[in-house]
Amino acid sequence: MMEKKNLLFLLFIAFSGSVWAQDNTLQMGNPVAERFSVERLQRIDNLIAQNIDSGYIKGAVALIARNGKIVYNKSFGVADEEQKKLMNNDAIFRIASQTKAITSVAVMMLFEEGRFLLDDPISKYLPAFAHPKVVDQFNPKDSSYTTIPAKREITIRDLLTHTSGIEYAQIGSPQMNAIYGKAGIPGGFVSKKILLADEMNKLGAMPLLHQPGERWTYGLNVDVLGYLVEKISGKSLDQFFKERIFEPLGMKDTYFYIPAAKQNRLVAVYTPDKQQHLVKWSASTFPSIDVDYPKVAGGTYFSGGAGLSSTIKDYAIFLQMMLNNGVYNGQRLLARHTVELMTENQIGDLYLNADKDKFGLGFGITTAASSAKLGVSEGSFAWGGFYGTLYWVDPKEHLVCLLFVQNWPFPHNAIQNKFRAMIYQALND
Repeated sequence: MMEKKNLLFLLFIAFSGSVWAQDNTLQMGNPVAERFSVERLQRIDNLIAQNIDSGYIKGAVALIARNGKIVYNKSFGVADEEQKKLMNNDAIFRIASQTKAITSVAVMMLFEEGRFLLDDPISKYLPAFAHPKVVDQFNPKDSSYTTIPAKREITIRDLLTHTSGIEYAQIGSPQMNAIYGKAGIPGGFVSKKILLADEMNKLGAMPLLHQPGERWTYGLNVDVLGYLVEKISGKSLDQFFKERIFEPLGMKDTYFYIPAAKQNRLVAVYTPDKQQHLVKWSASTFPSIDVDYPKVAGGTYFSGGAGLSSTIKDYAIFLQMMLNNGVYNGQRLLARHTVELMTENQIGDLYLNADKDKFGLGFGITTAASSAKLGVSEGSFAWGGFYGTLYWVDPKEHLVCLLFVQNWPFPHNAIQNKFRAMIYQALND
């Protein structure tokens, strides 16, 4: 009889775990129930308030979820000081490079459908990238250069891992900025009525910074992948995201170009002047970037690497789907094994930084060296955006953590690192 009861109990636990995995949507939770100290979470309030008072940021929104329960979601400061708009939890932020994770998921959804293999050459689907060449000599006086043939073709995996040799326009190395600039290739923040296909075909004719697979170089790789999604699916990246990701997940405030009715929720971008006082971004801040790109009516350029704007809650939903091994609210976007592929080291002995962090398929991966500094668990996956947004997912602790601001450049990295530390010191288990 006892054995039968034990068996029934184990079956109940297994069934409960299955239901939890299927229906684990983000809900407001009790910090104490999720093993957080309410008193210690209060330290995050103090941290953000201090940074506002010190003039480092104008405002911020933070969200922490554990086990699918939101234990902290607060807004601070102003969204637009000049217009006297306070920051709200539903504020819309330019998430820039956080777009990459969403595009990478789109790519892997098509991979799961058997449309391609990760080690296929990208030129098999985008012929403009055939027969790549690598910069050999560069003349800074006139931006001329010589090339040598690449040792091999660029693969889809190279693009997902930023090991292709493609660099960034506008914010990359001086030589590639010049080469891309002369060709008119954008970095991802686009207000002109141009098409992704046209710009990526131009990029395909450009030389690489280094041999494919030789090292990790942050670049326009995921813009190329956005074009791949368009080519394979027959839909614009905007439409694919909406139909296959945003609508199934219930992400109602994530857009390449924000509808007019929601544009008043877009947070202003601030930048330090010569006296290090924050002022609103102007045309002279970074002449080649128009930060009003999300407000363009009828925008046509869907940058898979940097084009989206979103709310902290929408993006937390996306991350919770990843933490749930590809499923959210009964909607499966990816298989568990695919999520594991995306969030494990895919770059071998290469690394991103001094802590030798690794990269998966669309995400940075925390190593033991990074974990030892701030307490973020080894194996957590993370990234951020050009304007100061930050996120990470900690599978070991079942955490989804986000801090959104709109500053450029973002020199006060201390707030981001302290935010990381503040979360782990507040755990009460």
